[in-house]
Amino acid sequence: MAGFLTYLTGSTISFLSLVGLYMLLTGTGETFNVGRLLQDTSPFAWSLTGMGLCIGLSVAGAAWGIFITGSALLGGAVKTPRIQSRNLISIIFCEVVAIYGVIMAIVYSAKLNDVPPENIFTTSNYFTGYAIFWGGLTVGVCNLLCGLSVGITGSSAALADAQNPELFVKVLVVEIFGSVLGLFGLIVGLLTTGKAADFH
Repeated sequence: MAGFLTYLTGSTISFLSLVGLYMLLTGTGETFNVGRLLQDTSPFAWSLTGMGLCIGLSVAGAAWGIFITGSALLGGAVKTPRIQSRNLISIIFCEVVAIYGVIMAIVYSAKLNDVPPENIFTTSNYFTGYAIFWGGLTVGVCNLLCGLSVGITGSSAALADAQNPELFVKVLVVEIFGSVLGLFGLIVGLLTTGKAADFH
């Protein structure tokens, strides 16, 4: 895996260096303009991208956590079948992460209104589009990492419970603290768009 990442990083840097040298030597360097990209892209595109990242990363985090927890739970249940029902709470914690992303996308979608094309590029609409983009990205990344942490902790809880039933509650407390990370992301996502007006 490390060799693949090294190859991928080297290839990316080489490609970007070649493109940069081409633009420099042909006199077209000014076409790489981040400010123009930010101004010419519709605020609706930024907001919809943020909403998509919010749902997509949240669901990916939930799926990843369920995969990690579920595989450990099924593996441990082969020798100790009693852990099946009690450790389903770890799967529920992972699924809540996806629900956070869906809730935030619904909250963000309430700010979308039909705007005539000549009124789309206003200061207020730019602010709303960027706020929803960064809020959605924040919620999505927090939920992705939350799902991963809950999955790893849930896996440990299942295996610890299979070994010693008294350890379940202790590891579950750690899992609850990991699950709160997704809630923190949801709160930050709400604060990010709190001052953003609806598109008008």
